Amino acid sequence: MLIGVPKKTWPGELRAAVVPQNVKKLIGAGFSVAVESGLGVPSGFPDAAYTEAGASVSTDRAGLFGSADVVLRVRKPELSEVSQLKRGSLHISFLDPFNERALIDALAAQEITAISMEMIPRSTRAQKMDALSSQANLAGYVTVIQAAFHCPKIFPMMMTPAGTIAPARVFVIGAGVAGLQAIATAKRLGARVEAFDTRPVVAEQVQSLGGKFVQIDLGDTGQTEQGYAKELTPAQIELQKAGQKKVISQSDVVITTAQLFGRPAPRIVDRDMVEAMQPGSVVIDMAVETGGNVEGSVLDQVVDINGVLVVGQGNLPSQVARNASDMYSNNLFNLLDEFWDKEEKKLELPPDDDIVKSCVITRGGAIVNETIKNL
Repeated sequence: MLIGVPKKTWPGELRAAVVPQNVKKLIGAGFSVAVESGLGVPSGFPDAAYTEAGASVSTDRAGLFGSADVVLRVRKPELSEVSQLKRGSLHISFLDPFNERALIDALAAQEITAISMEMIPRSTRAQKMDALSSQANLAGYVTVIQAAFHCPKIFPMMMTPAGTIAPARVFVIGAGVAGLQAIATAKRLGARVEAFDTRPVVAEQVQSLGGKFVQIDLGDTGQTEQGYAKELTPAQIELQKAGQKKVISQSDVVITTAQLFGRPAPRIVDRDMVEAMQPGSVVIDMAVETGGNVEGSVLDQVVDINGVLVVGQGNLPSQVARNASDMYSNNLFNLLDEFWDKEEKKLELPPDDDIVKSCVITRGGAIVNETIKNL
């Protein structure tokens, strides 16, 4: 069974779907692997490393699509590329299935079995395949590094002959995977860290990392079965804004991580809150790609609002492309390995398997995922 891995074409995308280390593992399991020339160069993996690992390197992108039984990539395919895929093949990538109905319909028409990496369930068994979490972990780290770069203050307390420097105050809104990593990273850099999440159950996790959990009574909130925060009502969002306004005004850095699965990000920081911060303060809007948490943030731009820098960098994992590629490649290998019959040398995706039911979007010429089918 041939695995084909095309190089990225998405602007600003530096990650590789498969790294040489996993090429060796895939070949050892019984697959053959062909990669497009230049696949790993942006993340530090030259073509020679793939050849040494046992992959063939191709310059024929269309030929790669047409011959591969399995296509692995980071981003969703271009709509125009779907017809080039081998009919009946398996395609695995992030697909954004809630917002890409035309793409999903095209994959179904080509009889592609399409797996969306966003839809991997948050279960113990699927943890090793959970690319959303692995990439969010790195994104949380990157937000703090960006904040430290743009902030005119150092993060740690420092005692010097010229006087004592107080630690920077960092406020993280959202304590999911990305938020918890941001808290941990800011704390390691010596900042005074506060955090808020709509799920009171995560307060203990925040405190275990050395952060202070900000209590704001929003009434009934909780989380989904997958561990994601539930969408707030408009009234609850206003309560959250009022409760966090004072903390924001006293912070040197605010990092927002609030996102809703498959929907636009909630607006939780208004412009007046940004304007109330001291000049030189920094706001990192991690949700800028899905609409943004912060009024005034712009994708891939740094906006100056009354001396406060609002950073809207998209595709944060690509800022650490080497590690992001390693982790995403591991996620893909673990997914294939879970369903690979080593004796028969074939992939088995049982329709009644919990992971398969969650992440397989199209199969046999139809949309089979119940959530996407019923949108």
